[in-house]
Amino acid sequence: MKIRSSRFHTWRFALDARFLTCRTALVGGVALSLFALTACSSSSSSTVVPTSTATSATIQKDAALAAEVPASIVSAGNVRVGSDTTYPPSEFLDTDNTTIIGFDVDLGKAIGQVLGVPFQFQTAPFDSIITGLGSKYDVGISSFTINPARQAKAHMVSYFSAGTQWAAAAGNPSGITPDTACGKKVAVETATVQETDLNARSKACTAAGKPAITIDSFGAQTAATAAVVAGKDDAMLSDLPVVIYAISQSGGKLQAIGAQYEVAPYGVVVPKTETKFATAIQGAVQKLIDGGQYAAILKMWNVAQGAIKTSELNPATSG
Repeated sequence: MKIRSSRFHTWRFALDARFLTCRTALVGGVALSLFALTACSSSSSSTVVPTSTATSATIQKDAALAAEVPASIVSAGNVRVGSDTTYPPSEFLDTDNTTIIGFDVDLGKAIGQVLGVPFQFQTAPFDSIITGLGSKYDVGISSFTINPARQAKAHMVSYFSAGTQWAAAAGNPSGITPDTACGKKVAVETATVQETDLNARSKACTAAGKPAITIDSFGAQTAATAAVVAGKDDAMLSDLPVVIYAISQSGGKLQAIGAQYEVAPYGVVVPKTETKFATAIQGAVQKLIDGGQYAAILKMWNVAQGAIKTSELNPATSG
């Protein structure tokens, strides 16, 4: 997901090796059209993914916001962005296994245009990004759900909204639901809000005298998804756009279970010591929202249902 031109309707046809064919349907009671799923080719061996083209020609540098970028970053010539690139369609590797794409990436690059300094994305383990702020990374953009625990460690600038969604193998052979997962094996990405959710659910199981949930924690969301497709785990859970994308790419091997819950904003993470920079990023996101480029990026990636109208620095959350 890269923004480089105004031709944001260009498409790339290629096989994503992590998934199978693209299919749009009503699955497990969840309307996949909520996210206007990626269009499908007639071939079972190809998928359709937006290319790195969008609205850069219409994005202008804002001198006042650019003046708030730290001098050290201006001198370095780019903003180092930590991102877990196993999280399609938010951030993931293109078919060359090198180029980082996704709607988070396109939005980050657009923020960089407003601030007059390129955002350079780097692959990073999800649980290392916040701890690496200020040393390895200047900011983190990796579908971080905003919550008090993360706000205690970093500034967070809101830019999207999504909840948690569960999925199981087609037909749901184990009959699992989010509320009947005791004794089941569930896949999740390490250090996510979903892993926290699973830990709480498992404790509730044992407190009620039921078997604990076996939590199969993976360093990559794609690995968690693959474990369910392979039948190794009964279900997995992740952010709604990630699950819907996985279903659409699974060739009918996955289905949604229940509805999304605990909807919350995503945030760009910025070091606590860089308040002016965080404020500048918030201003850049809002400028993109007001100018229409933000909506174009989300539409291109078929995630427009997660759009927000106002970007906030450290918005209040319920936890």
